Amino acid sequence: MADGKICNPKVEVPTGITLNDKDYVTCLLTTLKEMSKNYCIAMSEASNEELYKNYERAFLEISNLQRTVYEVMFKNGWYSLEKASSTKINEKLNTLTKEYDNLELSN
Repeated sequence: MADGKICNPKVEVPTGITLNDKDYVTCLLTTLKEMSKNYCIAMSEASNEELYKNYERAFLEISNLQRTVYEVMFKNGWYSLEKASSTKINEKLNTLTKEYDNLELSN
């Protein structure tokens, strides 16, 4: 772990104008993230229980696939995380708490 990054050694891929494995997997992960968001919206707007259950099944399959693709990217060093300090976490918590309090006050 260097510079507060949590990652694995990067698997090198060919560079140039042709797509490589990292490019394909990155595109797949981005697409799955968008699909996941859209299924959340579809579930909340489903007109009946049967439709909701169908969306829910698809959402769960997409979420599992998204996790698998993320794990491939992380394992290959193509996705890294940042180690957050407790100060940074507390600052974010304070910001979100204030925003939540403001939402309650406006209702």
